[in-house]
Amino acid sequence: MAELRMGTVEAKFADMIWDNEPVSSGDLAKLANQEFEWKKTTSFTVLKRLCERGLFQNQSGTVTSLISREEFYARHSELYVEEAFGGSLPAFLAAFGTRKKLTDKEIDEISRIIDSMREE
Repeated sequence: MAELRMGTVEAKFADMIWDNEPVSSGDLAKLANQEFEWKKTTSFTVLKRLCERGLFQNQSGTVTSLISREEFYARHSELYVEEAFGGSLPAFLAAFGTRKKLTDKEIDEISRIIDSMREE
């Protein structure tokens, strides 16, 4: 994937596609007009950019994803941890935990995730 980064508005537009796919490019432009008050040309420009990044495709006027929302955010998270923490997930969690106290529920959930990774 060429570019994993998206601005806030691009991310909201991408979410709109993921929530409605498959969606016609015309219907997508209407949705973007309702949500962002965009003209059709703005929607098509942003869509083209996201397609060039390998996230979506627009074939015969039907827009579908090439990568799921979950996969995109997983890759984006991996890239962030790699760039900001040298790929160290423990360093990321330690930094995160110094600013925000984790609830018992969050700690249990993280423990379950770790345990499931051990089983694989």
